Amino acid sequence: MSHDELMATCRKIKHVALDMDGTIYLGTQLFPFTKDFLATLTANGIGYSFLTNNPTRSLRDYVKKLQGLGIDATVDEVYTTAVATIDYIRANYPEAKRLYVVGTPSMIAEFESAGFEMAADDPKDRPDLLVVAFDTTLDYAKLCRASWWASQGLPYIATNPDRVCPTDQEIILVDCGSLCECIYHATGRRPDIVIGKPNPDMLSGIRTRYGLNADEIAMCGDRIYTDVAMARNAGALGVLVLSGETTLETAINSDPQPPITAENIAEFAELLLESRK
Repeated sequence: MSHDELMATCRKIKHVALDMDGTIYLGTQLFPFTKDFLATLTANGIGYSFLTNNPTRSLRDYVKKLQGLGIDATVDEVYTTAVATIDYIRANYPEAKRLYVVGTPSMIAEFESAGFEMAADDPKDRPDLLVVAFDTTLDYAKLCRASWWASQGLPYIATNPDRVCPTDQEIILVDCGSLCECIYHATGRRPDIVIGKPNPDMLSGIRTRYGLNADEIAMCGDRIYTDVAMARNAGALGVLVLSGETTLETAINSDPQPPITAENIAEFAELLLESRK
């Protein structure tokens, strides 16, 4: 878009949905520009929320992590794919009660607090639904049981499509999308639905909660295939930052191009400020 079109688009923004890992922090390290960015939003009357495809922690765990990094966040400002999955099951499978979940204890506790029961690793304990998520506590038996239930035709939901999780450590964190590929190769079955970004429903809560139009929301994140794609699917402004997974070369070769590609959220803040002069 032209500079004038860019300024007009940024001027509409009333709320910024922020991816977390790779956007405001990396692993255990808060980016040095994050606090200033949030302060700039607040000073200019722009709200913000934290959205993540990582369901390994509960809402309270994420709030605790953010507060530990120096960000004064509340539960209402955080939306995870675990919560989005719970909302989806309630809306589409209201009779479902018993689940087989590939997920961390923290995520499972989130489901249990929402009233769901967990099925055991037992072929006689048939669940109503199979849920597969990013699971840092995964063991072989759990993966095998999930594959079995996928092969039996149960409704099968994945929390997010991410292949890997960003990290500041010298390791590859295998994420939900890769686990689903493993189940696919074993069973020939893919999830019936993948809840997280780029599913546009991840932004519906923000639109409803704050009474916003889609073009008044910017989705800011470090992945083209989740963050930017969700913004495009929802009609919001997609902002790609190069502080996490995506490299400049990948961004340049992307088709379609992200509406905005910035080095980091600090550079995006400069655009928001310029648009309001």
